[in-house]
Amino acid sequence: GMSRRAWLGRMAASGAALAAGMAQLRCALARGVVEPGVASVRGDARINGKPALRGMEVKPGDVITTGPGAELVVVIGRDAFLVRAQSRIELLGDATRLLVASLRVVTGALLSVFEPGREKQIRTTTATIGIRGTGLYVEVEKMRTYACLCYGEAELVPVDDPKEAEVVRTTHHDQPRYIYAKGMPSMMERAPVVNHTDAELIMLEGLV
Repeated sequence: GMSRRAWLGRMAASGAALAAGMAQLRCALARGVVEPGVASVRGDARINGKPALRGMEVKPGDVITTGPGAELVVVIGRDAFLVRAQSRIELLGDATRLLVASLRVVTGALLSVFEPGREKQIRTTTATIGIRGTGLYVEVEKMRTYACLCYGEAELVPVDDPKEAEVVRTTHHDQPRYIYAKGMPSMMERAPVVNHTDAELIMLEGLV
């Protein structure tokens, strides 16, 4: 087989290959062939305050925190998450069946790949994002949330003005949004694509 580095080099060479890699990952997750738990860890990443170690179980009810420069890739049930530096993520759902129903991104950034067909919710201070089996990158800032759908469909709801909700559909990173707190002239606006393909590569490298 191809070395991981060669494979990653090839992946990095094209966005289409990256999309294919993510699709492959979704299939593997859906089939249940990706090992659950902590897949890779860099720097100071913790689960419920304990240092994260490879293979450690992560489940709904747990709180993930990462320090500066840290990064963590975890698989819970048939969903995969990449938590970036200086983040606090609270997982909610059915711990016995390992089903994540919703996540609270208190600070930081998170890349999620969810099992198709299941309703999930990601909450931040300014946004509630309802998604169904899709890939999503979320970054939390003080007055706004950046949300980029990698593929699939999501409903973006500003917490301070739910009637401004918008349903977004995409096949390839072309619908990023900023969702603001109240006091801003508009609750939601198109955002540039903040480059997070590196996060996707790290996630794939951690899991493939």
